[in-house]
Amino acid sequence: MKKLTFDISIPADRYEALYSGVVKDVQAVSREGLRVRFPGKILQKFLSHQGVQGTFVIEFDDANKFKAISKIV
Repeated sequence: MKKLTFDISIPADRYEALYSGVVKDVQAVSREGLRVRFPGKILQKFLSHQGVQGTFVIEFDDANKFKAISKIV
């Protein structure tokens, strides 16, 4: 299984575009130097009044399909 680590900071007002469906995907550059794009809705469980901030690990299966995301910091 592949794992990528990335830092993300999305203010609450910007996350609203994801929540409402105006924007569907989030793009980030991983610490490994790879660009990753994933559905913004997978970040919903990490949403606070400030938005979504932190360091995350996203896991993919061998077909590069999303498996899990976790917040590490």
